[in-house]
Amino acid sequence: RGHGMSQRCWINGVEQPDITVADRGLQYGDGLFETLAVFDGQCPRFQDHYQRLRAGCDRLALPQPDEKLLLNEVAQAAKGQDKAVIKLILTSGVGGRGYARPAKPQATRIVMLHAWPEYPQAYWQNGIALRLCQTSLGCNPALAGIKHLNRLEQVLARNEWQGKDYAEGLMCDTDGNVIEGTMSNVYLVRDNTLYTPKTDNCGVAGVTRRWILENAPKLNIEVVETAISVEDIKQADEVILSNSLIGLWPVKAFETCKFEPGPVYWALLKYLLKDYPVVDV
Repeated sequence: RGHGMSQRCWINGVEQPDITVADRGLQYGDGLFETLAVFDGQCPRFQDHYQRLRAGCDRLALPQPDEKLLLNEVAQAAKGQDKAVIKLILTSGVGGRGYARPAKPQATRIVMLHAWPEYPQAYWQNGIALRLCQTSLGCNPALAGIKHLNRLEQVLARNEWQGKDYAEGLMCDTDGNVIEGTMSNVYLVRDNTLYTPKTDNCGVAGVTRRWILENAPKLNIEVVETAISVEDIKQADEVILSNSLIGLWPVKAFETCKFEPGPVYWALLKYLLKDYPVVDV
């Protein structure tokens, strides 16, 4: 099924495992990444990921990756995979010491193939336990929304717990507004309306989040981007998480609050699974 494979990696189109220490992605986190789901040798959301990558390149003033080239490399990596993960990394390439980029940066393009993560079926059926992280997200509109390589806030937050009691942690900004999970976007449901935090000051504008914003209205579910507090989460009818590999997860427990996977979650999941089979439920 393509689950038990070892990782493969292509750098600038050549299959090889190593990158030079002079790469600015390592030196300064100067770059972007995307995580794509592969089903039956295809990446159904390639276009959405590519659009976000392009937007990130604009924001970081990086040279745009060639779409055809990238599509070919992704297709080559995805070939013959039943279910797998492709991680794309784009850096500003090799540069000397110091923050200044070379006059004409030569981007490094990395395509990595990973095994599909095996999460328990119960996460989709019954929901996951969510905890509140102490690590907060700093606000920086210049970097908000894009998937840049600087993920230390998420690393620190994810390091706050070990073991399998919690599948995800909730992160707030420095003002205490709920923004996202360590690896997911977050939504709450009240009276059949879906609320999700804005990502214009911090946080990642997820590709599945974008799909939800576009598709929920087709299912007569209103979506509102707004400020959300921890208290709002506790008083929600449903709490939902999303990313490209989990699709959607319902939350069953947060601090002392208990939730059930509700009608909004099931409607969205059913609609997503039509062409994006993250799970068999």
